[in-house]
Amino acid sequence: MSTSSPEAVKKLLENMQTDLRSLSMECKKKFPPVKEAAESGIVKIKTIAARNTEILGALKENSSEVVQPFLMGCGTKEPKITQLCLAAIQRLMSHEVVSEAAAGNIINMLWQLMENGLEELKLLQTVLVLLTTNTVVHDEVLSKAIVLCFRLHFTKDNITNNTAAATVRQVVTVVFERMVAEDERYKGIVEHPPPVQGNTNRRSVSTLRPSAKDAYMLFQDLCQLVNADAPYWLVGMTEMTRTFGLELLESVLNDFPGVFLQHQEFSFLLKERVCPLVIKLFSPNIKFRQGSSSASPAPVEKPYFPICMRLLRVVSVLIKHFYSLLVTECEIFLSLLVKFLDGEKPQWLRAVAVESVHRLCVQPHLLRSFCQSYDMKQHSTKVFRDIVNALGSFIQSLFILPNLGNNAALSAPAGGSGSGAQGSSQGGLGPGGINSNQTTQAAFEYRGTWIPLMTVSVQGSAKATYLEMLDKVEPPSIPEGYAMSVAFSALLDLVRGITSMIERELAAEEGAAAEFRDTHPGQQWKPQPGAHQVWEEMVSACWCGLLAALSLLLDASTDETATENILKAELTVASLCGRLGLVTPRDAFITAICKASLPPHYTLTVLNSNAASLTGKSYSILGQTVQIISPSSESHQQVVAVGQPLASQPQGTVVLTSKNLQCMRTLLNLAHCHGAVLGTSWQLVLATLQHLVWILGLKPGPGGVLKPGRAVEGPSTVLTTAVMTDLPFIANILSRLFESSQYLDDVSLHHLINALCSLSLEAMEMASGNNKEPSLFAVAKLLETGLVNMDRIEILWRPLTGHLLEVCQHTNSRMREWGAEALTALIKAGLAYKHDPPLAQNQRLQLLLLNPLKELSNVLHADIRQKQLESVLQILQSQGDGLGPGWPLVLGVIGAIRNDQGESLIRTAFQCLQLVVTDFLPTMPCTCLQIVVDVAGSFGLQNQELNISLTSIGLLWNISDYFFQRGEAITQDLEREEEALQKQAKEKGETLNRPFHPAPPFDCLWLCLYAKLGEMCVDPRPAVRKSAGQTLFSTIAAHGTLLQQPTWHIVVWKVLFHLLGRVRTSSTTADKEKIESGGGNILIHHSRDTAEKQWAETWVLTLAGVARIFNTRRYLLQQLGDFFEAWEVLLNHIQSAALSKNNEVSLAALKSFQEILQIVTPVRDWDKAGDAFTAIGVPPVLIDPLSAYGPGRPLVRSDSLVERLTRYNGAELQAPPPGEESALEDSALWWSAWNTWYRTGTDSTRPPSGPTEKFSFIPSQPFLTALIQIFPALYQHIKSNFSMEDLKKLGVILHGAVSVPISSDASPFILPSYTEAVLTSLQEAVLTALDVLQKAICVGPENLQVMYPAIFEQLLLFVEFSCKPPQYGRMETKHVANAKYNQAEWVALNYVPFAERSLEVVVDLHHKTACHKAVINEKVLQNIIKTLRMPLGLKYACPSESTWKLAVSSLLKVLSIGLPVARQHASSGKFDTMWPELANAFEDFLFTKSTPPDNVSIQEFQKNEAIDVEVVQLISTEILPFANFIPKDFVGQIMAMLNKGSIHSQSPSFTEAEIDVRMREEFSKVCFETLLQFSFSNKVSTPQEGYISRMALSVLLKRSQDVLRRYVEDERLSGRCPLPRQQVTEIIFVLKAISTLMDSLKKTQPENVDGNTWAQVIALYPTLVECITCSSTEVSSALKEALGPFKDFMQPPVSRVQNGES
Repeated sequence: MSTSSPEAVKKLLENMQTDLRSLSMECKKKFPPVKEAAESGIVKIKTIAARNTEILGALKENSSEVVQPFLMGCGTKEPKITQLCLAAIQRLMSHEVVSEAAAGNIINMLWQLMENGLEELKLLQTVLVLLTTNTVVHDEVLSKAIVLCFRLHFTKDNITNNTAAATVRQVVTVVFERMVAEDERYKGIVEHPPPVQGNTNRRSVSTLRPSAKDAYMLFQDLCQLVNADAPYWLVGMTEMTRTFGLELLESVLNDFPGVFLQHQEFSFLLKERVCPLVIKLFSPNIKFRQGSSSASPAPVEKPYFPICMRLLRVVSVLIKHFYSLLVTECEIFLSLLVKFLDGEKPQWLRAVAVESVHRLCVQPHLLRSFCQSYDMKQHSTKVFRDIVNALGSFIQSLFILPNLGNNAALSAPAGGSGSGAQGSSQGGLGPGGINSNQTTQAAFEYRGTWIPLMTVSVQGSAKATYLEMLDKVEPPSIPEGYAMSVAFSALLDLVRGITSMIERELAAEEGAAAEFRDTHPGQQWKPQPGAHQVWEEMVSACWCGLLAALSLLLDASTDETATENILKAELTVASLCGRLGLVTPRDAFITAICKASLPPHYTLTVLNSNAASLTGKSYSILGQTVQIISPSSESHQQVVAVGQPLASQPQGTVVLTSKNLQCMRTLLNLAHCHGAVLGTSWQLVLATLQHLVWILGLKPGPGGVLKPGRAVEGPSTVLTTAVMTDLPFIANILSRLFESSQYLDDVSLHHLINALCSLSLEAMEMASGNNKEPSLFAVAKLLETGLVNMDRIEILWRPLTGHLLEVCQHTNSRMREWGAEALTALIKAGLAYKHDPPLAQNQRLQLLLLNPLKELSNVLHADIRQKQLESVLQILQSQGDGLGPGWPLVLGVIGAIRNDQGESLIRTAFQCLQLVVTDFLPTMPCTCLQIVVDVAGSFGLQNQELNISLTSIGLLWNISDYFFQRGEAITQDLEREEEALQKQAKEKGETLNRPFHPAPPFDCLWLCLYAKLGEMCVDPRPAVRKSAGQTLFSTIAAHGTLLQQPTWHIVVWKVLFHLLGRVRTSSTTADKEKIESGGGNILIHHSRDTAEKQWAETWVLTLAGVARIFNTRRYLLQQLGDFFEAWEVLLNHIQSAALSKNNEVSLAALKSFQEILQIVTPVRDWDKAGDAFTAIGVPPVLIDPLSAYGPGRPLVRSDSLVERLTRYNGAELQAPPPGEESALEDSALWWSAWNTWYRTGTDSTRPPSGPTEKFSFIPSQPFLTALIQIFPALYQHIKSNFSMEDLKKLGVILHGAVSVPISSDASPFILPSYTEAVLTSLQEAVLTALDVLQKAICVGPENLQVMYPAIFEQLLLFVEFSCKPPQYGRMETKHVANAKYNQAEWVALNYVPFAERSLEVVVDLHHKTACHKAVINEKVLQNIIKTLRMPLGLKYACPSESTWKLAVSSLLKVLSIGLPVARQHASSGKFDTMWPELANAFEDFLFTKSTPPDNVSIQEFQKNEAIDVEVVQLISTEILPFANFIPKDFVGQIMAMLNKGSIHSQSPSFTEAEIDVRMREEFSKVCFETLLQFSFSNKVSTPQEGYISRMALSVLLKRSQDVLRRYVEDERLSGRCPLPRQQVTEIIFVLKAISTLMDSLKKTQPENVDGNTWAQVIALYPTLVECITCSSTEVSSALKEALGPFKDFMQPPVSRVQNGES
């Protein structure tokens, strides 16, 4: 019910009347005036109530009168009355019906009561009611009321004092509340107070409104009173205490800060009065130093706890509320505060100072203001920094100087020893009565100093203990650990407050920035720079002190919760520094956490260097250095793990305590939650984690996750069960930490990666040079980080893989292995990840991912390459289809094999390639096909694994098959690609550069394939060469039709001829050393046991292949412009092969030569096409001995050959129309072939010039045979222009070829056994060649016949071989019979059969051509005779008996045809020289110098004689009858010869029995008869002829005479001795001759006989008679026959004698 409601008013009236009545009753006896006043008062009230509707208002107007009776009542000083009156007055007051005048009266009356010491409590109550219920009391009245209360405060009565104190406080508050209310009323009205000049007068209050004025006066006087000066307004004060004054000041300042801030008069008071007052009062505290009082000259006033404490409270309020007004003053206050924390101050003073500081620490905004006002201003004290440092210093001092000099204030702990820790641990009670057993109580312990930790206040509020002890006069005793606990709380609150404030503001700013970006998308958000500066300055100012204190506390802490709080604080600051980009402080805090995680004194360079840089800048606080104290080792912590330190040199073990692990968790937490702001500190964090992980023995598993591993380095790692259960949790957090890297922004992620990389570099350095277990932490975590950030892998890929590649090259195998594991795992994951856009559309990313795989190829370690190739295999198996643009890289990796790598690597790589070729050719871009070819080629060329080389050749064949099947598709793709490339090249103004450029791209693919196979054809290994060669020629044969015509030009020149050239070079330079075995125990056949022989095989294969291509693709090739040049080059190769010093090669070369010469026009019939291509073997024309040579050839794959040919090159293979243009070109080709043949023949048959060594090369028989066999075929094409010159060249070659000897080891296979007269195939070939020639001449035009003589000449040369085998240079040849087969000797052939066959050919040819002009002119007949003279002359001395017999028969045949011709042409003189030659031939034959062999049987001899007789008969039939056509000399020679024959003496060697046979009687007889017949012929045409014959006869007779005479004489002389057998024979012969002569003379016409002859015959008679006495019976019988015919002369003489006389 309100005081103004009608009920209340009614009640009030009733009460008042009741009060007045009571008063009147009380006073009726003693105080009548009062009674009257009371009664009139009743009337008065009734009147007021009756007249006025507004009763209260009326009452107030008349309040002086209404109150009067009561005042009078109080004046009686009668307690009962006074109490009644005071109560009544209070009732009036409470209804606000007291006017100002009445109030004044009331106060005066109260003052009197006070002076009289009556009803003190009631007085106070009344004053309070009066002042609180209304505002009527002002000015002096008010001041009087206040003084009244003050006066009552200083009475003797405690209750009164206290009540008065409370009342004063309330009154003071009321005064200020009134002012606040007044201000509120006038809020809307703007006043313009007259300007106050300088505001110098302290009492200038003219501008203030009433309530304000009261407040002002009151406050001013309070200051005066505290300062012990007289008040201005509170007149009547008698007594005042400073403590009470300070309390009042504090409450006003604290409760009404607005007043001071809004009114400059009040602000002025603050500045001018309050602050100086405070500073003045502080002075004893400032000057006082513990323990130094005695030393100072003047006695220093001791600090007084009550005042000091209250001053600090005032200061706290001033700072809190009026900081903005009192900037300078606050600076002084704060500096004072800092000083009070000094160790030299009394302990209680330090405690209240710490509490004050704590109060500041919970007001972050205030702290920010300090920072802005002081620390950020130049030339100003760094107040904020000093506060924090002071706290730090304070904490340090507590550890270092625990009890110094405060024995008075703080009793030493029970036990009496100096150190609290030891004292209390002896079982006494510590300060505060807490049983300080370490196990139960949280405490700090550092270097023997033990300080318990108490709970002093709730987090975030500074609830002070000693600042509230307003009732204490003496300084209290402070329990041990209290100051530390407050300081600790203050630190934590400071950190918490500042960080949360800044973080709130940061978050707000970020929100604003985001909003700004949303609304203004294009623009850049610019934050207010001021705010950032302040934050940074705050952190910069405080971090050092904080770090020093927190590190020390962390090290000293023995309580898990405290540790947790410290770590949390460090973590918060670190993260804040990170957010603000303050690197040094951030790193410093992180270093602190890191160090705390590791065992004490653990050497970790990152941390030490960092700490050094900090201690280097040791920060000073008030001259005391704050050191970053290094952890003390003797911590009383539970050891939970013992492990090995991670160091390059083995050291002892280290221990981890539970606190270390707690710190480690904090570190993990930091990295996990604040990874984004760590930046470069990742390095510290990760380095520490790495060491911890190592000490705990965690090892990386698949995917980089760490798992508790078994102790690797022996049993030195010991883990307690506590930690064992923790390990999975730690490992899990570790993994989560790196998983959470996916939420970091790009920059932070880069920091993380960089840190891991540099950590890994350190681990690499540590691991290099030894093979002990390396730390794989960094590598494993790089892998883990990469795996979780796949979605933005691009940004971190390069640094990540770049580093892992370095790891892969490390010397430590375990390190390498993990590097490769990580790298390949990342690549595989990257390829498998579902990127957006997918990899197929993001070519750049795919190449980026695959690139490191390629880079691994440069690593030389085999294990790494193995890993690389295995992962390629896996990638192919899983992602092979989607590689697309990545194929070149993958293929590059597969192909990056080198010969110095082991087999297993090459095998793995080859597996990959096989997979590619079998499965992926269709899916890869066509442009990569060429790379596939190159890679397959490189496997062919590697020399580690022969089987792989051979298999890769097979792969190339498969690839070629693929090209063939997909030809059209590939062509289209490649051409599309080509267009694009050309367009690019054109834009850049470059020319397109690719191998085999002018050819179309598809053809280039083939060319690359051919080129690769070509390279393998010259591989050092024979098996590879062979396989590659066969494959190359097979592919060209099978798929060559796909090539466009111009490409064939490149095939011929760049592939085939290039290959031939290289093979030729290699073959000619190959080593001739014998190869012992083919590796292992493979035996090598003697035909392949040198490199040279193995190369020979290659050469053979290559040459045959090229020749075959020329043969089968002839018409195609002929359409190329330079077919002739190509033909020449091919022939040149054939020639050089044919002339190589290797029988196999040379023979095969000729085989190829034959092959390209046997060119038949392609079969027109398409159904025969297959056969035409398959029958590339030797044409049947070739002669047999060749077919055994040359490698077996693979048949060409002829699947659908027909349709291929028709589809692609329908036109190309058609034969050209029969016409001259091709014939003309052909003749050039043939002549070129002839020149080659000629050069080959000349060089191969030319004998060595000097004396030959044993090893000089002599061509083999099969080679020569083949060479000569080529001629007939070749000749068919060149015969039209074959000239005499060419014939001579041919002759030289034929002669040379026949002259070549055979090596003895080959002779059994080539030579017939000597007795058989058989020709070797070479000789057959030579004769065939000449035969072909002569037949051609025979049917050819007339002009060819001039060649006959040359052919004769050639044949006759061969005929001579029968007696005189040809010499091959100066080479010594043995006769076959003497050669030993097993020695390397040269054997001359048996040339007899060949010579004889040649002779038969001569006879035959002469038979046909004797009448030819050329034959006559060139004296062929004479040459024949001249040649035959040799065997004829040698006769029995001929190597073979058949020779001379054949010679004779041939001579007879030739003469039978030749002599008539000769006679016919006698006059021309062309045969003149022939006759003497003929005569000599007869002479040499008939009277040979050689004797028949001893073993000739009589039958044989008779046969031989018959031949001689045949010759004489020829003379008698063919020559003598035509003597008149024949030169005389010749006839004379014949006669002489016959003459000689007629008395030929036999050979002396015959036995007696045979003598008659051996005398060649028959021959002599025939000679004689012929002679005589010729002598006495009637047909003597000229006298000269007759003379010759007669002369011959007389010679004969004379010779007979001589023989007879000599015999008679010898006979006589010899006596009994028989004459020599020879002489006897001779005489017998002569006698027989005489008898023959006698017979002839008888038969002759007498007129034909010359008279002289008769005389000579008769003259013989006496001599004959004389022989009768001889003793030999043989002679006697012959004599008898000789003497018989003389009877015909026994006639009587005719008259002729008479005539003669007359």
